Amino acid sequence: MTTTIDGLYGESVDKIQSMQVFVRVAELSNFTRAAESLGLPKASVSRLVQQLESKMSTRLLHRSTRRVQLTQDGQVFYERCKELLANMDELESMFQSNPTTVSGKLRVDMPLTMATRLVLPRLAEFLNRYPALEIELSSTDHRVDVVREGFDCVISVGLLKDSGLIARTLGHLSVVNCASPDYLQRYGIPEHPDQLAHHAMVNYDQALRSRSTEFEYLDGKELRTVKCGSTITVNSTESYTVACLSGLGIIQVPATGIKHYLASGQLVSILPQFRAPPMPVSLVYPHRRHLSRRVKLFMDWLSEIMQHYIV
Repeated sequence: MTTTIDGLYGESVDKIQSMQVFVRVAELSNFTRAAESLGLPKASVSRLVQQLESKMSTRLLHRSTRRVQLTQDGQVFYERCKELLANMDELESMFQSNPTTVSGKLRVDMPLTMATRLVLPRLAEFLNRYPALEIELSSTDHRVDVVREGFDCVISVGLLKDSGLIARTLGHLSVVNCASPDYLQRYGIPEHPDQLAHHAMVNYDQALRSRSTEFEYLDGKELRTVKCGSTITVNSTESYTVACLSGLGIIQVPATGIKHYLASGQLVSILPQFRAPPMPVSLVYPHRRHLSRRVKLFMDWLSEIMQHYIV
């Protein structure tokens, strides 16, 4: 029997789609979530992965009622699939200069304040350049699992843990100490960190487990800390700022997120000569060599707009 060119092409497209589906299931460790992120029925996702396993003559995933995990063969196949799909994406766009040919979905995560005050107000200009792109924007305060949750890139503020991911430093955010006028009227304006023992700070802890609150500041090149009292602990950056606006204590926060409150007088900068170290801002992503063109373009755009907000 003779195989036609159209038949070969159709079979290749099916294999590519199966690999794309498999990669998303592997990253999310869940068929339902993978189906939702791809806009496909769960039954179709399950069928495509089963067909792929049949063609490869090996089990790629361990399935249970609670979780889906890669087998040993599945892990090797996953890495090769990521490399192959990225290469194909790059090959398809290699000779395309028209921005409308840059297409696909971008899945990104960043802190809520950065999303609402920096990225979202300017995102339309990026999408106007590349109208065929679709953005999935997650805004959380907790650290996401870049690979398992299927993110193309993540903006991280603060020191990074050694996670094996690739990090591209964008710069640093200057940190200010501030309190509300009402708080300062009740407790007075501190002139030195040594006076903070009689003050309250808003405590930020993602897990709500921390029992101690410390004020950090640089003394020359040395980092010093002063223990302070606290009446409230929060686990979101938005609540952190609102608690300060409500007179519940002092906060140490990147200046970019609260400069409008300082300008309006709703917050007051204090102890300007005793600031915490600037906070690093990084773009984190899973692969260095095989980034798709759409991810590279988005990361370059983020780097470009961040230059107006970093030190």
